[in-house]
Amino acid sequence: MNDPAKKSPSRAESLYLTVKDMAISFKFKPGERINEVDLARRLGASRTPLREALNRLVAEGFIVLKQDRGFFCRDLKPREMFELYQFRAVLEVAAVRLACEQATEQEVADLARFLDETGPEEGGRSSEELVALDEYFHEKIMALSRNIEMCGTLENINARIRYFRWVDMDSKREETQNEHRAIVEALMARDANLAAHHMNVHIARRLDQITAAIKESYSRIYLVT
Repeated sequence: MNDPAKKSPSRAESLYLTVKDMAISFKFKPGERINEVDLARRLGASRTPLREALNRLVAEGFIVLKQDRGFFCRDLKPREMFELYQFRAVLEVAAVRLACEQATEQEVADLARFLDETGPEEGGRSSEELVALDEYFHEKIMALSRNIEMCGTLENINARIRYFRWVDMDSKREETQNEHRAIVEALMARDANLAAHHMNVHIARRLDQITAAIKESYSRIYLVT
């Protein structure tokens, strides 16, 4: 349900969100130079707000600016993705420890009910839908940490790894749900060490696992015409 008090995004913000979605879903191919004139024409936008949107996305890590050459789509680099997962693990382990201290019984119960209502997964949902549910679960735990700065950082990381996770999710559907349940049970018990352990196991990826999933990601990107 739409919140009537929530303002619609401005034209500039809407343009930024559109280009961000294109970057997240690799509508631009990895390493591809972004033709600003063509993109502005396709989006019905003027060059100035488009350039502002692109510069904002450079600062957020979604697009690369090369001096005297223009804007380029980022590459999917195994080491960079590995480091994002390491950062995410550190962030979320800290968050779940804080959640064990600060979340109310009702908030933890609501999280458990969310798992009941969205699982078990029987194969009917797309990878995109499953990742959206997974992001919601993790961002709810992050919100229970009561740390706004950490929440914003996690949202950025989730967006930067989203395409990769659409591929990764295909091999982890049932495993993901079981791990979520273990995290919530540890939260209910207020066992910060156990919750942190389950969160770390849930997020951790080896470099070879990431490299293999990135190869599959590239295959999917270039299958899209």
